[in-house]
Order: sequence, then C-alpha cells, then structure tokens
Amino acid sequence: MAAGGFDAEFLEWLIRLAVAAFCGMAIGFNRDFKHKAAGTRTLGLVALGACLASLAGLDRLGAEAGPDAVSRVVQGILQGVLTGVGFLGAGVILKPRDGDHVRGLTTAAAVWLTAALGVACAIADWRLVALGLAMTFVVLIAPHHLARALGARSAADDESD
Repeated sequence: MAAGGFDAEFLEWLIRLAVAAFCGMAIGFNRDFKHKAAGTRTLGLVALGACLASLAGLDRLGAEAGPDAVSRVVQGILQGVLTGVGFLGAGVILKPRDGDHVRGLTTAAAVWLTAALGVACAIADWRLVALGLAMTFVVLIAPHHLARALGARSAADDESD
C-alpha cells in the first residue's frame, strides 16, 4: 500500500466509481429538471451500482485470466446488470387505464443507458464514456430545441415521457 493507505488500484477504482456516479447524476439532473420519476439520486446510484458490480466481477479474474475468461465475465456482467436495471426502468413506465398514452419511456431508457455508462466507467473506456454522455444529452435536449426552432410541438413539450 502506498503512503496514506491508498494504492494505485484503490485510486483507480475511486476514479471509476466517481465518474460513474457523476455521469448518472448529470443525466438525473436533466430528469429532475423535467420533474420525472427517476432523477439525480436514482440515476447516480444506478451508474454507481453498475460500475461497482462490474468492478467486483472484473476484480475476481486476476491478472492471469485469458481473453476467453474475461469475455465470459464481461458478458455475464452486461447481461446481469443491464437486464436487472431494465426491471428498475420498467417501474417508471405508466399506462393510464383510460387511454393509449404511455408515460415514462424516456426516463426508463435513461435508467438503462445510465447503467451502461456505469459499466463503461468500470472498464475505464473514457472515450466511450465521454461520447456516450455527450450523445445522451444530445438525445435528451436537441429534439426539443429543434422542434421549437421549426415551430412544431415536440415530444419534449408533451408530458408523456
């Protein structure tokens, strides 16, 4: 262990977990701003949890693990984390009995995507994290502004997501 009780691996985990939490909270801020069910704390925890589960699985491999073992572990992590988080996202989807209008799909998608960003943070693919986070905000913000510029009513103006 290095001076101060922290070794390089510990600091690397801290960075990965902190970036994951930040990504989730940033996306959650957008959802909070729009008064949606899953916001800053929820999405911060989703990304943090996905990153933590991924790090725990990857840490068990050890340095001697071959590419096949790594591939199987990553596949299992992705399947488990993203499937499990899909159920959490399903909890924010609502369909009123008296209509065909479904609500919460965008927030549910944000929950799922936030978990994927957490996994990307766990494997420290920082370019993918940056691109994923940037594209998330493009998708969440740009359609509203484009529709406004074109004088049309956008789905973002609707209370359906």
